[in-house]
Amino acid sequence: MAFLRNLLATIVGLIIFNVIGFALLVGIVAAFSKEDAPQIKNNTVLYFPMSGVMEEKAVDDPFLEAFGNLPKVHSLLDNISAINKAKDDDRIKGIYIEPRYLTGGYASFQEIRDALIDFKESGKFVYAYGEYISESDYYIASVADSLFINPTGAIEFNGLDINVTFYKGMFDKLDIKPEIFRVGEFKSYVEPYIRKNLSKENRLQYTELLSNIYNQYLKNTSSIVGKSSDELEEISNRMKVSLPQDAVDYGLVHKVGYKDELKSVMKKRLGISEKKKLKLMKLRKYNQAISSEKEYSKNRVAVIVAEGNIVMGGDEGIIGDTYAKEIRKARENDKVKAIVLRVNSGGGSMTASDIIWRELMLTKGKKPIIASMSTVAASGGYYIAMPADTIIAQPNTITGSIGIFGMWFNFGEFLENKIGITHDVVKTGEHSDIYTLTRPLRDSERAIIQRGVNEGYETFTQKAADARGMTQDQLKQYAGGRVWSGEQALENGLIDQLGGFNDAINLAVDAAGIEDNYSISYYPKEKPFFEEFIEKMSSRVSKLVFGQEVNPLVKQIEELKQLQGLQARMPGDIEIH
Repeated sequence: MAFLRNLLATIVGLIIFNVIGFALLVGIVAAFSKEDAPQIKNNTVLYFPMSGVMEEKAVDDPFLEAFGNLPKVHSLLDNISAINKAKDDDRIKGIYIEPRYLTGGYASFQEIRDALIDFKESGKFVYAYGEYISESDYYIASVADSLFINPTGAIEFNGLDINVTFYKGMFDKLDIKPEIFRVGEFKSYVEPYIRKNLSKENRLQYTELLSNIYNQYLKNTSSIVGKSSDELEEISNRMKVSLPQDAVDYGLVHKVGYKDELKSVMKKRLGISEKKKLKLMKLRKYNQAISSEKEYSKNRVAVIVAEGNIVMGGDEGIIGDTYAKEIRKARENDKVKAIVLRVNSGGGSMTASDIIWRELMLTKGKKPIIASMSTVAASGGYYIAMPADTIIAQPNTITGSIGIFGMWFNFGEFLENKIGITHDVVKTGEHSDIYTLTRPLRDSERAIIQRGVNEGYETFTQKAADARGMTQDQLKQYAGGRVWSGEQALENGLIDQLGGFNDAINLAVDAAGIEDNYSISYYPKEKPFFEEFIEKMSSRVSKLVFGQEVNPLVKQIEELKQLQGLQARMPGDIEIH
C-alpha cells in the first residue's frame, strides 16, 4: 500500500512539475514575444558573430532564445538587408565580425562578402577578430580593414574539397539491394548506394566544379589582400600558413593580437576613450530595429523563399502544393507588382517541382518574375526557376543537374537472412506488387519503370529548352544530370546573368516600374510566435533524440524516406569544405 501511495505521489509530483515547467516556458516565450524593438544609438558598431548556420530567411528561433547553447541560425537575406541599410545610417559607424566556423554555401558567403565591400564604400570600417578561422570564414573576413588573429589561434588556407560518403559496403553486408533508374551519366545522386567510390563522370564534374569555385575564391581574395591568384594558390598548395604569424607574414592577416587590442583600435577610430564601452549591436537586433522604423509602400515585391528539399508533403522543405498556393497569393494580390523567386535547393520530387513550375507559368506575363539562385539551385531547384523572365546566379552557385532518377530498396534478403522475416503475396495481376520492398524486380518491370524515367527526362529537358530558347538537342548537351557553377551556367546559356539577391530585387522593381517606391514582402509568411516556438521545440528535440543534428547517416535515411516518385535531385549533398 505504501508503495502504491508513493508511486501515486511521484506521478502527481511529475505532473505538477511539468505543468509548472510548461507555464514557466510559456512565460519565457511570452516575455520574448513582447520584447520591444531595440533602439539604435549614435556611434554604434554592428556586431556579426559568424557562428552557427546560415539560412536564407530564418525567423528568430524562440527555442534558441530560451536555450542558447544550440547552434545559431542566421538569416542571410535579413543580414544583407541590415548591412545595406547600415551603409546610409549615420548612427552606424562600422561593422565588427568574429569568424567562428559559420556553416553555409559559398554563394551565401559571396552575398555577405559583397554587401560588406559595398558597405565600406561609405567610408565606414569593417574590423574582424578570429581565433580559429576556417577557409570559408576567411572568404568573408578577408574584406576587413583590419583582421586580427589570436596568438594561439589558427587559420585554414589550404584549398577546398568535396568528401562523398558511400553506403554500398554497408548494404552488401546487410543484404539490401538498391533498385536504380536514371537518365544521364552525370545523375550521380544514386552512386553512394551502388558504388564504393566516384565514377569517372562524377569525378570529372566535381573536379571542374570545385576548380571553378576555388578559382573564384582566389581571384576575389586576391583583389582584397593585394596578392595575385597565383601567389595565393602557391601559399595554399604548399600550406605555408599553419601558424598565426605565418598568416601575417604572407599578408592574409593584418596582425596577431587579442580581441581587446582590436577593440582598442575601434575605440580610437570612433574617437572614444579607452575606458568607455563600445556600443555593439548584433545584426539581428539592428534588423529588428530598422524593421520597426521602415515605411511600407503599397507597391510590393513578393520574395518567395524556396529553401530545402522539394517534397510532396510534410512540414519541412518546399512543399509543392503549399508553394503553389503562395505563388497564387502573390499573383492575385494587386499590391504585389513583381515576384522574386529565391531558390536554395538541390531539388527533390519531380511532381512537386512541376506543380510549382505550373503555378509560375500561370503567373508569367502577368507580373515580372526574377529567379535568384543562392548556394544551390539544381535539378528540381533549376526546374522551378525555369519560368522566370530572368535567372540570376552567383558565380559560385551550384546549378544545372538537369536529369531525374527513381530509386528504392529491396529489403527481402535482409529481412530473411538477418532477421528471419519472410513474405508471400496474393495478387490479381502480373505486376500488382511491382513496388514491393521485399523482392527483386523482374526485367519487364524494370523496363516499365525506366520508360517512366525516360519520359520524365524528356519532359524536363523540353521545358528547359523552351525556357532557354534552345532546341532540346542543344539543351541536352548541358543536361544528363551534370552540375555547373553559376559562371559555367552563364557560358552554357542556362542562366541570364551573374549577381546576387540585391541585383534580383533591382531587376524586379525596374521591370515593374516601381523604383524608389516599394517594400518587400516575404512568402511564406512567418507563423505566430508561439506556434513557431512549439514547432521548433518539437523538431529540435526530435533531431537531438534521433541524432539528425550530429549523425549524417541518420539524416541520409530521413531524406530517403522522402523519395516518392521520380526525383529531380542534384548528385548528393555537395558540401564544399
